Amino acid sequence: MAVSEFPDARRATRRFYLLVAVLFPLIVLAGFARTYYLKEIFGTPPLSSLLVHLHGLLMTTWVVLFIAQVWFISSKRIRLHQRLGYLGIGLALTIIPVGVLTAISAAKYGSASTPPAIPPLSFLVVPVFDMVVFAILFGAAVYYRKRPANHKRLMLLTVLNFLPPAIARIPLAFVAAAGPLVFFGVPDILAIVFLVADTWRERKLNKVFLAGTILLIASHPLRLILGGTEAWMSFAAWLTR
Repeated sequence: MAVSEFPDARRATRRFYLLVAVLFPLIVLAGFARTYYLKEIFGTPPLSSLLVHLHGLLMTTWVVLFIAQVWFISSKRIRLHQRLGYLGIGLALTIIPVGVLTAISAAKYGSASTPPAIPPLSFLVVPVFDMVVFAILFGAAVYYRKRPANHKRLMLLTVLNFLPPAIARIPLAFVAAAGPLVFFGVPDILAIVFLVADTWRERKLNKVFLAGTILLIASHPLRLILGGTEAWMSFAAWLTR
């Protein structure tokens, strides 16, 4: 009998995903409270456009949907989880183009979210790659929807993929000082820890989880390198034209 077939192992896995479903929105709230969710309290400037409002609404809906899906699996409401999966597909197909358009708009017209020391066209590579990596991971999760072991691990990686923007906005001095070492490093370390723990618990390496983890981690330095090249700057200039 595989380790994952034992009731204790299954309970531990459900508790883990419930913990992720709690921490994920808390990190998002901590990062975007000042500029989005609680902006009226903090008195920050209004959002620049309806496109930014739409992007925020879609991403918030994604967080809520993720929490709901984890809860339905934990409470064994599999049929409802599957039905909501179609909503998730439709939502993802909206999030990707809106996310890219929001990033292009920020690079073209300016945005408070763009680090002041980085040219907007160069920084554009970061949010664009967020959407590219999300599309790959979520697409793979849909492909493996009938193989829960792969599906849930890929969905976990989509959560880690969306953490950097929230972490980067957490108003802590060391986050601002360390920059990519923190907002990329934290998700990367978590991905490695989750992969190692999963392999130890299951007594075998999930190759799909490994491939997704490598993609996520490799995308972070790759986008930083690519953002400084002439090829990317030309492409970014074309996008914002």
